[in-house]
Parts: sequence; structure tokens; C-alpha cells
Amino acid sequence: MPIRGNRFCIVGGASLVGSATAGELLDHGAAEVVLFDNFAFGSDAAIAHLKDHPRLRLVRGDVMRIADLLRATEGMAGVLQLAAYMTLSMDRDPWGGLDVNIRGVQNALEACRVNKVGKVVFASSNATYGYGPGVAGELVEDTPFHSVGAPPAAILYGASKIIGEQLCRDAFRKWGQDYVVLRYSTVYGERQHYRAANALYIIETLEKVRRGEPPEVFGDGSETKHFVYVGDLARANRMAFESAATDVAVNASGPAPTTTLELVRLVTELAGAKGEAAPAPRFVGNEPGKVRLTSGGAFRIAHEAAFQAIGWKPEVDMREGLRRLIAWRDSNEGKAA
Repeated sequence: MPIRGNRFCIVGGASLVGSATAGELLDHGAAEVVLFDNFAFGSDAAIAHLKDHPRLRLVRGDVMRIADLLRATEGMAGVLQLAAYMTLSMDRDPWGGLDVNIRGVQNALEACRVNKVGKVVFASSNATYGYGPGVAGELVEDTPFHSVGAPPAAILYGASKIIGEQLCRDAFRKWGQDYVVLRYSTVYGERQHYRAANALYIIETLEKVRRGEPPEVFGDGSETKHFVYVGDLARANRMAFESAATDVAVNASGPAPTTTLELVRLVTELAGAKGEAAPAPRFVGNEPGKVRLTSGGAFRIAHEAAFQAIGWKPEVDMREGLRRLIAWRDSNEGKAA
């Protein structure tokens, strides 16, 4: 599906990934990009840089109201389904999260069926592999789901994404709805939000360092985390539409994993704290009631299948991505979307 001359709807568009993908599609000649959002989690700040674009249209609506989706997806060649509760919001409101992440996805797919949308790109997550001691080694697309020892909200989130993927497969089987599932790693970058537990850790570390306080490191700092830069992910979404691939689910991860301690040291360095001025990290234990996502051992979320399916691989490493995020926050007086 070529981008140029076609119309696209981004469900959950007033978001970090939604705004970046809208810019990517517009830059590649999309005739129109519709951002559909109810602003429960999205924000005006996330899309402020796009608001005056002549080929962008903002539609306020809710995935729980199928009539809203029917209107928004009419005449669309492609739909990017982003709207979802993440782990932290799922922890606060599990019923709302299950509604949006499952019924909301089905509503979007039904609207695409009625309006004969050519292709759906569904934003899944590496949470489909679970969390806890069983998560280790190479995580490829057929890695099983691990739940032992993980926060319930994280497992609910991961399970809801598995069901969302299956709803896409069901739509393909029943009425031939073309789709690509992208399993995102934790997304970070300019216009960073505060909803993802691991991305929030970046912001918390940066803010502590800037205040001259020691950043906190949980455990011994060896826990593995996997991030993907938002610009790389926007490109993956665009390439998923452009590719001939369908009925496939692939990882969209960053170039390499990082440990908690590596991440803290990198943020400290890029924040400008050097030598004696750099606060040493403080090693702490678990905080009661706080959702923290970890794995039991070193792991890598493989992205080779994404290259085979849609021709995509990440280009921005953690150092460069964090440099861009910090520069953006500095130029925007620390305001985040």
C-alpha cells in the first residue's frame, strides 16, 4: 500500500507514537492523516507541532463507541491501531484496560471491515512474551508467554495484547482483512509521555540527575531493558503499510538491550553531569505498590523477522536517542506530552 496519495487513520493518534507516525506519513505524501483520540491519555502537546498541517485532521472519539470509529475510518486506505491502556494505567483500572485493549480493538476491526479498509497495522508489545524469571535469551516471535513472578497489571497488559493479535488473525481468516502486527519494545523519544513504566524510569533518572540527586538503581543494576526510538518505530509503521506482508506479527525493537545500570550511567553522562558533579547512583530495593517491569535474566528482543517481512531494522541507538530526547526536553523547558 503506497503512502503517497492515500488516506490513513491513526486510532490513538494524540500520542507519542501517533504523532511521530503522522509526521512520517505526511512526509511521505499521504493525502490525509486522521488522528482519532478521546484524549484520556493523549494530549494536545503531543500533536501541537502538527496542528496546522493542511493534510492533518483531528477527530475526537472513543474506541468504545463504534459509531465514532465508523465515521473516522470511512474512506481510509490504512488504519494504525494504537489506542490502549498500558501497564501503569492497567494497574489503576484493569476493567477499563480490558475494555479498551480488547473490545476497542474489535470495534476498530469491525469499522475497518464495514469501510473496506485495505490494511491494518496493530501496535502490539513485547509484553506478549511476559515478564519474570522465564524471560531470557533471544526473544523471537514464537517465544512463549511467561507470567510467574511478574506484576499482575503487566501480565494483564501482555495478555490483552495477545488477544488483540488474535482478533487481527480472526479478521484475516473471516473476511480477509490484511494486517501486520508490530510488537513494540518500550518507546522513548521527543515528546516523551509518562505512561510506560520503563520509559518513565528514563525521565525519573534525568530529573534526579538534573536536581543533583543520586539516581535510583533497582537491585544490582543488571536487569535488562529493551527500548526503541520513536522515530524508528514511526518508520516501522509506515513500512508495514508499504510492504506486501500480511497475517504476520514481528518484533519492532531497538538495536540492542541495555541494563538498568548502563541506562542510568548513560542518562547521567548525557545530562551533563561529569566528574565530581555527577551524582553516584543509589542502589535500592523494590518499592511496595510500585509497578516495575523486569526480566529474570539477560535477553534480546530479536528484530530480524521484521527486516524479512517489511524491510525494517532500527537505526538509532540508545545513546543517540537519549541525546535527542534530552535536547528536546531542554528546548521545551522540561515539558513532556
